Amino acid sequence: MIPPITEGWRLTKPAASGRRGVVVSQCRAGAEAGIAILEAGGNAVDAAVGTAMALASQEPWNSGLGGYGGFAVVHRAGEARAEVLDFGPVSPRGLTTEAFKLTGRMTETGFRWPEVAGDANIHGPLAVAVPAAVAGCEALHTRWGRLPMAEVMAPAVALAKQGLRLDWFAALKIAAAARDLRRYGESARIYLRDGLPPVPPAEGNPGTIPLGNLAATMEQLARAGWRDFYEGEIASAFLRDQKAVGGVIDAEDLRGCAARVVPALQVPWRGGRTLQLADGMTATPAMLPVLEALREAEYGPAPDAAWFRLLAGAAKAAYAARLDASDTCTTHLTVCDAEGTMVAMTTTLMASFGSRVALPETGMMLNNGIMLFDPRPGRAASLAPGKRALTNMAPFVLREGDAPVMAGGASGGRHIMAAVFQLMSFVADFAMDPEAAAHAPRISVAGPDKVAADPGLGEEILAALAQDGPVEMVRRYVMPANFANPNLVMRAPDGTATGVADDRSPWSAALAR
Repeated sequence: MIPPITEGWRLTKPAASGRRGVVVSQCRAGAEAGIAILEAGGNAVDAAVGTAMALASQEPWNSGLGGYGGFAVVHRAGEARAEVLDFGPVSPRGLTTEAFKLTGRMTETGFRWPEVAGDANIHGPLAVAVPAAVAGCEALHTRWGRLPMAEVMAPAVALAKQGLRLDWFAALKIAAAARDLRRYGESARIYLRDGLPPVPPAEGNPGTIPLGNLAATMEQLARAGWRDFYEGEIASAFLRDQKAVGGVIDAEDLRGCAARVVPALQVPWRGGRTLQLADGMTATPAMLPVLEALREAEYGPAPDAAWFRLLAGAAKAAYAARLDASDTCTTHLTVCDAEGTMVAMTTTLMASFGSRVALPETGMMLNNGIMLFDPRPGRAASLAPGKRALTNMAPFVLREGDAPVMAGGASGGRHIMAAVFQLMSFVADFAMDPEAAAHAPRISVAGPDKVAADPGLGEEILAALAQDGPVEMVRRYVMPANFANPNLVMRAPDGTATGVADDRSPWSAALAR
């Protein structure tokens, strides 16, 4: 049955085109920061870093200084191949599995792991993986950036001083996490009012939420440099903060936190093009059999019932061979500059507001990357100290010959893989313009057992999907988030770049120079 329709609006998000650069972000303020950096003479890498840093204050439920990290695919203009920056999650050395006692019950949400007493792997100080988000920005900027760090950080510092704009969407995100935010003193002080979620004004303009000491930490980072986060004053404050609340990350964890640069995985695609992907602990291994199945499929003028059925079957089979993944509060940004350099970067706190623990000295919200691990011993993804975790991220850059022509990715946990593939294929294989592709109905395959489908696909496609198993018809809401939030940038031969953001993310935007 189709759920009752409670929303009477029709939503669209405009694409943005220009020859001097495009920035797409799930938060318009982040995209504005990236555009300002391009205007100041920065390249796509500078803009990506500046956008990510801006999101630390403007999208605190998705990412930030305390994020566990992510992946970025970077194809620089004039280079033949893309490179991947891997700053994925690692558990602390001092983590002990004895601290995560099983209750004997199973969880009903997230990864559907066995339940841990007190949800210690989901929220609280023991749920925190080593924060690698800053290490990722450090590696991007020092390796490929053009502007001085202070200039790259300037928009982010200004936004942190301004605080978080409290409109209906921010209030909704805070309310959804309020039950756990209230457990932790600084989190409750910043985000709640008398223990309750804040309410935006009924009239006039939204107010702002001051973000504690986050702006001062951002200023210190801009002044002292990236390594201050891991070896300087910020590191010292972080260690004091998290030790006081019961965390186990130590100085050696911070000193050893660094991103690594590896070649992008090159996967042949239709029309003589090549998909360049982040390999390893990402969604890519699960995506590869999907790509193989769809590469030789018959492609008509538009995605039809046979195409969607083939995609659904391949994706379900891929998930049957992979650990079930969780819904996460992740962010993805895509940038293209005037020279044609493209950056697709995905980073996260993990769940909404991560561990829900904000630190008073630094003002940063900490991730809950330990949720990625299976609390049962003896399994591939079992919890252990100093261990890397599997993620759902899938940033990509598509190249023709040696030139990058498209980049993208998504947030949305286990929904990412199907969303990224469909948006890419709609544009690359069916010649949809990016704006039409972003608004086209999609399916979502988040596991081996069923398909979620937008009723807008039509009866023929829905009937074809139902031949192979259960199909749940769900609409694209802001909440619940039944589909991922992908975004994309493509570059035409004349140098015009066009970006588009997902229409169900209220704050998302594509901006162009």
